[in-house]
Amino acid sequence: MIRLNILFLALFGSLFSYAQDSASVLFVGNSYTYYNTLPDILVDLAASLGDVVSQDSQTGGGATFQGHAGNAAVYTKINSEPWDFVVLQGQSQEPSFPEAQVDTETIPYAKQLSDSIYANRFCSEVLFFMTWGRENGDPQWIPISTFEGMNNRLRDAYLRMSDTVQGAVSPVGVAWKRVRDNHPSIQLYSGDGSHPSYAGSYLAACTFYSSVFRKPASGATFVGSLDPVTAATLQDAATFVVLDSLEQWNLRPISEHTQAGFSQVVTGSTLDLTNTSTKANGYSWDFGDGNSSTDENPSHTYASNGTYSVSLVASSPCDTDTLVQSVTISIAGMNELPEGYKLQSFGNGHYTIIASEHVLSMSLIDPMGRKLETKLPTSNSIELNLERQPDGLFLILLETEVGIRTIRVLR
Repeated sequence: MIRLNILFLALFGSLFSYAQDSASVLFVGNSYTYYNTLPDILVDLAASLGDVVSQDSQTGGGATFQGHAGNAAVYTKINSEPWDFVVLQGQSQEPSFPEAQVDTETIPYAKQLSDSIYANRFCSEVLFFMTWGRENGDPQWIPISTFEGMNNRLRDAYLRMSDTVQGAVSPVGVAWKRVRDNHPSIQLYSGDGSHPSYAGSYLAACTFYSSVFRKPASGATFVGSLDPVTAATLQDAATFVVLDSLEQWNLRPISEHTQAGFSQVVTGSTLDLTNTSTKANGYSWDFGDGNSSTDENPSHTYASNGTYSVSLVASSPCDTDTLVQSVTISIAGMNELPEGYKLQSFGNGHYTIIASEHVLSMSLIDPMGRKLETKLPTSNSIELNLERQPDGLFLILLETEVGIRTIRVLR
């Protein structure tokens, strides 16, 4: 149902009315951004749909992420106001290079820029400008020697950058491919087969509009130098690509900037929690047994068996979000012993097992599954010393005349 609604909006967005929204956007890029004054096209496009974009830009021909990160003028722009969005774009080939090269020459500088953006305003959204493959690819390396190959590598790299800095992506390159596949008569490139034609910049602006406002670009009356039919085709392509896959592009709902998330691992009675929250800097945990924590990745040991509701409230200056998960704790105890057996604990890893039948032998298995020792008990009262053993779940295998009994002991 959601998918059908999105398609309906994409194709018939002009039939719907929305309240006016506004957004401030800083573009940090290069010639792919300043060709045809892409930021101004976005402003005019948004205005024709009843929305307001205020924008500024810092662009330089061929600028890389490293170049942006080393340019004092970039930080002056970042710190000039509390931006809603800061768009980051690297040199056109840069993210398509081998992953190891991108890992050392691109991603660290994207992170440096993002850290500065969040330091200026934590609630700003870092929005990566996913650019497009060259018309005939880049012949210097086989994986990017075609449009498809280069476009796919750019797509994957920008998504990887987005995940690394908890940002989002404006999927211009994916919209570019959709137009090339379905409307090959629309020329998106200028004469060099790399930079955008006006149609290419208009498509990028439509993609940015839907990425920023999470609304259809379809129905915009501003068409610039394009004929209305071509403009409508580009509007619909951008709308479909963005709104059909908001989660894929990390375009979280505007009202849910901070999102709580965590994973859990239970070992015996101990719960280890790994925080996976997005855009949060405060954490409040409730373990469901009357205990709590404000650590980012806490551990907690429960005193008794049961199923508990573990909740995390993730917070930031932007908003808060709460996630609740259930955890089941099962600790070795009297109810898990063979019938007639008793397990007594004397602290410091000392236990006594009292058996109700004759025990022929006892084997001790550590948490790694290794057999530590074997005993031949002389009575039905068996002493167990785990004082020198690490914490964890040990197995006691008791061979009796009627079979093997298993007892679990949590050190």
